[in-house]
Amino acid sequence: METSPSYLMENDQEAKRLDLKTDQARLEQQARWAGIRSGMRVADVGCGSGKTSFFLHQLVQTGGEVLGIDASIERIAHAQNTYQADGLHFTCRDFYGPMTDLGQFDFIWVRFVLEYHRRDAAKIVGNLMQILKPGGILCLIDLDHNCLNHYGMPLRLESALAEIMALLEANANFDPFMGRKLYSFLYDLGCKEIDVQLAAHHLIAGQLDDVDAYNWLRKVDVAVQNSGYGFPAYAGGYQEFREEFKRFFSDPRRFTYTPLIACRGIKPLR
Repeated sequence: METSPSYLMENDQEAKRLDLKTDQARLEQQARWAGIRSGMRVADVGCGSGKTSFFLHQLVQTGGEVLGIDASIERIAHAQNTYQADGLHFTCRDFYGPMTDLGQFDFIWVRFVLEYHRRDAAKIVGNLMQILKPGGILCLIDLDHNCLNHYGMPLRLESALAEIMALLEANANFDPFMGRKLYSFLYDLGCKEIDVQLAAHHLIAGQLDDVDAYNWLRKVDVAVQNSGYGFPAYAGGYQEFREEFKRFFSDPRRFTYTPLIACRGIKPLR
């Protein structure tokens, strides 16, 4: 069986980062827009730490259930130990392979997952359609121009960041432009009543809060170091790059934003 490649952000603090950056109000707004409602059976694909599954579970009560699916044994263990409720379950599965044994779902949620699977995203979405009931809803959410939209950034840092993202795209199966592709995935699969929503995910100006500071520096500490970039413009290598990024990102004059694109479609009855 084909297995998914290693996760770009893999590290022993990843569950903490995912928990901290998951905003309940924003997630609930997105899920309600997509059509989630009480009584549904929901698959949270790429559930990570389990926090999103926990919030989705609240939205399908009474009578609904949520299955969180993730390929990481560590994240599933964290989810099982941290988020517990009747009708909330977690399973460690590779979503590159068949999952028909999990049964059928009324609603499938795929948020901030496909960006880590650039070459295989369309195949993954097609695989998920096999476990979606006719008339069920598939909701795909991802970022566009991920980590690339800043103002006030030194030119040396801006060039290095663009080169790093290009390396991750070429060598780590990461896609900073996944958001713009989601609509075509649903269209090509024949989904009906496709709807699209565009919003700001990151909108950072002025004083930096603790969650954004932690989230972005963890990206630098993990993804940048995993990129294989050689830092040719930095005599001090990675550490000099990190310090320059930290100075820029901590400056209240800095402006950073990232578009979020959400798409939802309904599986045809036939």
